Amino acid sequence: MTPDLQPPSPALGRVLVVVPTYDERANLPGALERLRACVPAADVLVVDDGSPDGTGQLAEDFAEGDAARHGRTAIHVMHRSGKQGLGTAYVAGFRWGLERDYDVIVEMDADGSHRAEDLPSLLAALDGADLVLGSRWVPGGAVVNWPLSRQLLSRGGNTYTRLALGLPLRDATGGFRAYRAQMLRKLDLADVESHGYCFQVDMAWRVLRAGGTAVEVPITFVERALGESKMSRDIVVEALTKVTVWGAQHRLGQLRSAARRVAGRAPGR
Repeated sequence: MTPDLQPPSPALGRVLVVVPTYDERANLPGALERLRACVPAADVLVVDDGSPDGTGQLAEDFAEGDAARHGRTAIHVMHRSGKQGLGTAYVAGFRWGLERDYDVIVEMDADGSHRAEDLPSLLAALDGADLVLGSRWVPGGAVVNWPLSRQLLSRGGNTYTRLALGLPLRDATGGFRAYRAQMLRKLDLADVESHGYCFQVDMAWRVLRAGGTAVEVPITFVERALGESKMSRDIVVEALTKVTVWGAQHRLGQLRSAARRVAGRAPGR
């Protein structure tokens, strides 16, 4: 651990970092090494969707070597059959962690875009919050090696989400975040069907609608150097479509609530 990094407070309890993988053989070892160096007390669950490139077996081998070096099993691997999507991978990881009584569950990418050095800041911000989002679009946040088109897409998508749903968040689509397990237990995870960016928006919105508190801390997002991005047109279309539908339902609900309040104040009632 470098001198400027502080370990998470023991008051947080047990921390689990869920790392979904699909063909991330080139990136996973470096991501796990940095994660174990920056937050050595945390456990890791790699959720591999049957990667054709052997990422799952690589994760098993890395976990075995890490346990031999450190004297405890901190890295676990879940193998799933075939590519089932980011959202279902995270939900499977959440359930795994909740079943084992972890107190904090973190979402983190395997491709190096989420810097392990930023994780202590996310964990520290859980004091008084149910969800902490690593944000690219708050003061102090940054992106590295992104073309202007990707920046505009992300900023535009977040602005649209904020207006459609009334979310008080600058980066609701970001996937580097930490949840308190007690909040995840309040959510109906079986009802979560969204994927990609849409999954991140969905989860943040669920936390806030459940009465939870969410805060954002700045992170530096670094575009992957190896492998292929999982970003696709289908992911963007899903996010746009579902946020639009959710937003319409949300505004309709607000109008109905307002109408009921007005009717309740009408003379003779």
